[in-house]
Amino acid sequence: MTKYLISFEKGAMDHIPEADWPEVGKAARAVCDEAKDAGVFVFADGLRYDDGDVQHAVVDVDGVVTDGPYPESKELIGGVLIVDVPMREEALRWAAKTAAACRCAQDVRKFIDGPNNA
Repeated sequence: MTKYLISFEKGAMDHIPEADWPEVGKAARAVCDEAKDAGVFVFADGLRYDDGDVQHAVVDVDGVVTDGPYPESKELIGGVLIVDVPMREEALRWAAKTAAACRCAQDVRKFIDGPNNA
């Protein structure tokens, strides 16, 4: 099996009216529950950037820590789902379900076959 990161950019869900958020949350949880039932779920969550608390930092190779915001050139991730599936096509099917639930396009990336992917 291979792990895939299914994600969307920060701000990708900004078009959703506030009144629709409970429905979107329910749909997203349903996709995660379905992935759990299918035995492919690894992890899912959203990332917080705007609650006034420092939620992200950059740690340089010399250990220097710089609290956000990131430089403009960096892509910020809004949310993720990680699935462990046998084929890319299955990861794309999960991404399609996630896109429908979250009402935004999803980016699909394969993790490398490193020591933690066995």
